[in-house]
This record gives sequence, structure tokens and C-alpha cells, in this order.
Amino acid sequence: MPSYYYIIILISLSAFFAYINQRFIKLPFVIGLFFLSSFFSMIALFLKSYYSLPFDQIREIVINTDISKSVLNIFLGFLLFAGSMHTNWFSLRKYLKDISVLALGGVLFSTVFVAIAFYYVSHWLGLDVPFLYCLIFGALISPTDPIAVLSILKQAKVPEKIEVTLVGESLFNDGVGVVIFIALTQMLSSGAVSFDFPHFALLFLQEAGGGIVFGLVLGYILHYLLKTTDHYETEVLLTLAFVMLGYFISAQIHISGALAMVIMGLMVGNYRKSVAMSSTSEEYVAKFWELLEIILNALLFLMIALVFVVLDFNLKYIVLGSLTIVILFISRYLTVIIPRKFSLTILKIPQADAQLIILGGLRGGLSLALVLSLPPSEVKDILLIVTYICVAFSILVQGSTIGMIAKRILKK
Repeated sequence: MPSYYYIIILISLSAFFAYINQRFIKLPFVIGLFFLSSFFSMIALFLKSYYSLPFDQIREIVINTDISKSVLNIFLGFLLFAGSMHTNWFSLRKYLKDISVLALGGVLFSTVFVAIAFYYVSHWLGLDVPFLYCLIFGALISPTDPIAVLSILKQAKVPEKIEVTLVGESLFNDGVGVVIFIALTQMLSSGAVSFDFPHFALLFLQEAGGGIVFGLVLGYILHYLLKTTDHYETEVLLTLAFVMLGYFISAQIHISGALAMVIMGLMVGNYRKSVAMSSTSEEYVAKFWELLEIILNALLFLMIALVFVVLDFNLKYIVLGSLTIVILFISRYLTVIIPRKFSLTILKIPQADAQLIILGGLRGGLSLALVLSLPPSEVKDILLIVTYICVAFSILVQGSTIGMIAKRILKK
């Protein structure tokens, strides 16, 4: 089946699920879509025992369509640019120290903590997951995604600091997490079987430093082009072209396209925006990227649902996923509490705010995109199922209860 038919299936299912959610279920968009995608997967898995033909066809589509490369080379650049473009730098700047501690120190700590815990728990269950893969899992599951809960937190009237901190943390830890992930996967593709810190440090500096510089260059050139034209169709196309071309070039010269997109998005959304774009252009560019981000998240969840259907399940994988949820809670708690307890000058967050920031550390589409991009292997299947379980719990359970918990905490 051609890839075009695969896209038709994904778009059609996304539209149908979105309609069902908005018409009947009325959950926040991301939560509702993920819930229906998961429900679809469960039904498909149940029917799999009785009707094998459709699932053989789905397996063929998944195998023949290079999902790994499409997710890493297409989805990530768009998602990171869209998220950063809609972020207010001037709000972030007020809480930049707290955000930096959580985004940089938090991801590094969480990656190592989760990797060590995951390594011992998986081996305790009799699953031979190499430590390098455990580090890769720690890197892909550590970045947070507040999209699913931001509207809920706004309804609960949480302080601005919590909202801005969660958004800023997610924005920067996405970039940091992807850099760590790519550096580790490059070590894996080079034939490494164990963690080599000097090699990793060199790759990290190359990816991070190059990505930041390249993002600044791209952002300035794009700003100039936007400033010298006043035609919103052209300006939308320019942003689209710069994301696609910039991410492609980053991959060719082995620097972080993720960080480049974050920096470029921040510049487009904040750097002398009133000079670069008219109010009409600004509105159209913002709405285009907002809609594209929603569509890509929808496609990502459906992509996961189809891949999920063709996997061979093992009860140990489900147990490992359940225990990993506990590991992530402990990691998130320590990420926020350790710098806060150590010194309030490092992380200036009151107790109530710290509790909400801990609960607001959801995992989402980025973790799913990264785990899908791994090369095919039995270990990838384990990590994919574990990641899906963690993200499902995060979005469906944490996402649906955080509003009620936030109101209780803020009343105290």
C-alpha cells in the first residue's frame, strides 16, 4: 500500500476521533484524542485474535513505511518550532533561573536516575536491556510536555509563575533531551556497546553548540526576510521553508536541529516581532503553526496506535511499564525537591508551587516520537510499549486529575 494511503488513514481517523471527542466526550483536545487512539488500539488488539487479515495488512504498512525517519526528520522540527514560536520570551525571562535549573539540570539528572533504575528493574524482570539503551530511554522520557494540562491549569487559576515555568521548562528540556538522545543514538549506531563519556561529551557539545549558533543565524535571516515583505501567504511559506530546510541542513552537518528550531522559533515569536510582521501576518503565521502543531500531534498519536497494534506483547513489558511510572514519579519529585531543599537561591519555588510543578511534569508526544525513531530491534519494542504506558498514564490520569488537585493545593 502506498504511503499516501497510510496518510489518508491517519488523517481520517484523526478527524473522526476529534469530532467524537468534541461532540460527545468533550475532554481537552490532546487528552481526548489520546484516549480515543488508545481505545482504538485496545479494540484492535482484542479483535486481532479473531481476524488476522487486517492486521497483516497494517503490519505491512508499518514495516514498509519508514516511520522512524519520518518522525525524526519531519515531526520533531515542526513541533519544536511551533512550541517555541508561541512562547513569550519576556515572561520566561522573569523565571529563567528556575527554568534553567529544571530544564538543564533536571533532564540530566532524570536521564541518569531513570536509566539506572530502569536497568536494574528490567534485569530483575529477566529482560536484557543494555545500559546504553537505558540511557537512551532516560533521555527520551525525561522531557516534559505541558500541552495537555495548560488549559486545565488556567481554569484552576494557578499563579503565572507555575504556568510560565512549566512552559519554559518543557521548551528547553525538549531541546536538551533531544540533544542527549541524538548523541546517545549516534554512539549506538557507531557500534558502541557501553557508555563512553568523552565520546558522549564531544557529541553533546557539537550538537548543542552548533544547534544554538545555527538557530541564531537562521532566526536572523528569517527575521530580515519577514521584515522586508508584507504578504502573509509569503511569510507563512518562508517560516515553513526555513523549518524544513534548517532541520535538514542540521542533520547533514551533525548539529542539533532540535535546538536550532527552538532558537529560531523564539526569535520569530519574540525578536522585534512588530517590526518583522504586520498584525495580519502575525495572526496568520501564529494560527498556521498552532493548527499544524495540533494536526501533527494527532497524527503522532494515531501512528503510535497503529504501531502498537502490530507489536507482540509480553506481560513482563507491561509490568516494566507500570514500575517505570513509579520511577518517573520519584525522578520528577527529586528533580524539583533536591535543588529547592538544597538552597532557595537555586530554585525559588514555594512549597505549593513545587507540588504543582511536580504534578505538571507530563510526558507526551515528544517521547513517543523519539522512541519511534529508534532502529528496529526487540529492545525497541520493549521501550515502545513502556513509553506508551508511561505517556498514557501521564496524559489520561495525571492530565485529567491535575485540575482538581491544583484547586485543592491552592486553597490551602
